[in-house]
Amino acid sequence: MAYEHSFGQLMLKQRPLFILKGVLILYKGIPNNKRIHKRGRFMKNKFTLIATAAMGLESIVAKEVKALGYEDVLVENGKVIYETDSLGIARSNLWLRTADRVKLLVGEFDARTYDELFEKTKALPWEKYIPEDGEFPVIGKSHKSTLYSVPDCQSIVKKAIVERLKQKHGVARWLKETGALHRIEVALLKDKVTLTLDTSGSGLHKRGYRVGQGEAPLKETLAAALVQLTNWTPDKTFYDIFCGSGTIPIEAALIGQNIAPGFNREFAFENWDFIPSTVHEQALEEAEDMANYDQPLDIYGTDISHKLIGIAKENAMEAGLGDLVTWKQMQATDFHTKETGGYIVSNPPYGERLGDRKEVESMYRELGKALQQYPTWSVYILTANEEFEKLFGKEASKKRKLFNGFIRTDYYQYFGTR
Repeated sequence: MAYEHSFGQLMLKQRPLFILKGVLILYKGIPNNKRIHKRGRFMKNKFTLIATAAMGLESIVAKEVKALGYEDVLVENGKVIYETDSLGIARSNLWLRTADRVKLLVGEFDARTYDELFEKTKALPWEKYIPEDGEFPVIGKSHKSTLYSVPDCQSIVKKAIVERLKQKHGVARWLKETGALHRIEVALLKDKVTLTLDTSGSGLHKRGYRVGQGEAPLKETLAAALVQLTNWTPDKTFYDIFCGSGTIPIEAALIGQNIAPGFNREFAFENWDFIPSTVHEQALEEAEDMANYDQPLDIYGTDISHKLIGIAKENAMEAGLGDLVTWKQMQATDFHTKETGGYIVSNPPYGERLGDRKEVESMYRELGKALQQYPTWSVYILTANEEFEKLFGKEASKKRKLFNGFIRTDYYQYFGTR
């Protein structure tokens, strides 16, 4: 029998300011009585959210969710599941730096036949979420399931929802779908069907500041994760010596001043009837209150390409960072500083193309020689080159497997001496 997902009791506590290393801090406690009143009103509607994550980043996303105040967090492959209210939908989209999307769980059930899929989908209360004129395209995926044809599953789910909405909204013929977008996903895994609404719209990596990019830009979500996997704090010097279009230094600056990554963009949920119109405004006000624009930063982005440095500057300006990040055209092997205890976080060329391999390997060797002069500095390098440690001339203190798009990489972490 189909069922609507059962929502447990949400525990959202007021807490004093706390520090969670590498993860943005949202609450100093609720700023005033007016906000407490608003917050209580939003708590009436409970939702289960699924924050999707790239492989290897689930634990970081979970830390971010907990930092928002949501304690009952379930971590699974590629996703983090938690319960919240409508205000939590806005906060999650605004603040999660490393999640790909935030999805709202409508229902889940087992289905091994198309009849089961149709009837159990139709039994869910879609009218609570989608108005009579709502646009609701259906996307899908299926893995290790009896119902393996994704187009067929999408078609059946769409038909079931249409029938439900026509019945509940009292529409005789067809639904216009001229209103707000409610993108639905049907996901099948080992015959378990999960139906969700995408609250984000565009992927959360689209911060709204990228006006230009290089050939192989790093996703903003992964860049933020690379920063958060270090022990860097805003009072320490930070360098990206292969900065490209500036994504890593920009994400570091946003983290350093506790600026919400979604502050400069729109989300799908803003146009949904069942989400109070004041929710996003309140979340934005909170974000503005929590930003620490007075925090001094010592962040540098360098790259051999003059063109990319120009693009990085434009992106930083679009992100509202002004001159907070210092940009310079420079070869990575020419790195020089008098500072101690700083951090280098970089995503250098991997040398995957045959013609580039020898040149890149030579550069890794030279880089190792250049950076060994700075033993107090911590160095973090993301690369797909499995011979990196040998070429760099030093075994990493720690190594973590990550995926840059579809490319399997290792994040080599060298901790500086104290």
